[in-house]
Amino acid sequence: MDPRHEANTPPNHGPAHDPPETPGSLGADHARVPELLEATRAYAVRLLGGLGDRPVARTPTRPAPASLPGAGAGLEGAMAEFARRWEPGFAAGAGPRYLGFVTGGVTPAALAGDWLTGTLDQNPNSGLDSLAPDLERETAAWLRDLFGLSPEHRGAFVSGATMSNFAGLAIAREWLGERRGISVAEEGVTALGPVTVLSGSPHSSVAKSLSMLGLGRSALRRVGVLPGREAVDVAGLAEELDRLDGAPAIVVANSGTVNTVDFDDLRTIAALRERHPFWLHVDAAFGAFAALSPEHAHLVAGLGEADSVCVDLHKWLNVPYDSAIQFTRRRDLQARVFQNSAAYLGPVGDDPDFVHLTPENSRRLRALPAWFTLAAYGREGHAEIVRRDAALAAGLGERIAAMPAYRLLAPVRLNVVCFTLASSPTQERIGEVVDAITASGEAFLTPTVYDGVPALRAAFSNWRTTEADVERVAKILREVAPRP
Repeated sequence: MDPRHEANTPPNHGPAHDPPETPGSLGADHARVPELLEATRAYAVRLLGGLGDRPVARTPTRPAPASLPGAGAGLEGAMAEFARRWEPGFAAGAGPRYLGFVTGGVTPAALAGDWLTGTLDQNPNSGLDSLAPDLERETAAWLRDLFGLSPEHRGAFVSGATMSNFAGLAIAREWLGERRGISVAEEGVTALGPVTVLSGSPHSSVAKSLSMLGLGRSALRRVGVLPGREAVDVAGLAEELDRLDGAPAIVVANSGTVNTVDFDDLRTIAALRERHPFWLHVDAAFGAFAALSPEHAHLVAGLGEADSVCVDLHKWLNVPYDSAIQFTRRRDLQARVFQNSAAYLGPVGDDPDFVHLTPENSRRLRALPAWFTLAAYGREGHAEIVRRDAALAAGLGERIAAMPAYRLLAPVRLNVVCFTLASSPTQERIGEVVDAITASGEAFLTPTVYDGVPALRAAFSNWRTTEADVERVAKILREVAPRP
């Protein structure tokens, strides 16, 4: 028999080992796996087909809580219950006009990879039983090349940008200990003494990571930014480093700030290491993708000089949520921090398993959706997404600049449009605009505050978004604009 057919036939282990096949039971579902998966596929296809017309966001209204089922209703019953109680309240987050936060969609290949991730159910943190870790290593190497990092940069998959920043800063913490002749991983953070972390416009996850690492939010020292910018004033950064009088520090640079997608001058910052000892961590959660656009690649010049780099993949790579990668040159320090000692695990060695490199001891095969979308569409396919989204963001910026009710707060440098009301831009009035957009179902934008001004932002990172979607967003902005 063709093994492909065998794979589609539920195995028969004999009546003594099969679950009972009463209606709605696990045994009954087991016997109908192909049929039930086909029904699930059809449901997913209907959801995908309706993304363009589905309300982009919902004002959350919690349903009445239900009691835990006793016997259960089987997969069909569970799917019907989900469709009735929960699915109508879900946002079209994968759709083309979901412009809140920085949210990608899911390419067809990434979706297929995600389905197979659940089907194969591999734990890639251990190399004792499958090739899953090697697929992750290959995918990490592809991404390293995609972003123009050095051959010395090694990557590991984590859940999102927060954990990517956390891992990078944890390695930086160990580097500080190395400079002071101790191992923080062994002796604890109290042996490290005072720590200084310098940054111009740090993402909120940086302070959160410092809290989790025991360094404390107060270790973060904000450095001045350039006039009208979110990019750090490198001269001011040099002065702050001078004040440390040779003490080692951590510098967190930005390649793509959240509000205006501003970029620090990485090459000039890296050159400061000739005079000052510091670990350079670059938060390039979505800005790293500028490397794929010839028009914008100069913005990430010097990214390869970083000691550690954060990149979020469920943003502009358009893979499902729960996928990011962190890179570092110092995998030895990374393993010192995250190594997990147990008799049933492999040794750390020169090329350690991922269980020794990130906080999790077990996790899903996060690399598989990324591998599928990169294998399916390559560098050029993903570069086209970046170029198109950047052009669409610029187009919305031009439309907003022409609307009397709004004004841009910053140039559209890449894929985010940051704007506010032309008059009286209070948080209350901005909130009213955001609520009206959400209630319309036409789009979803998130509020922010930029340079003390309450504002809105529209972030383009979905492969589905088109010029027609931009026009629909512009139309609803005109309709909900407050009257003077």
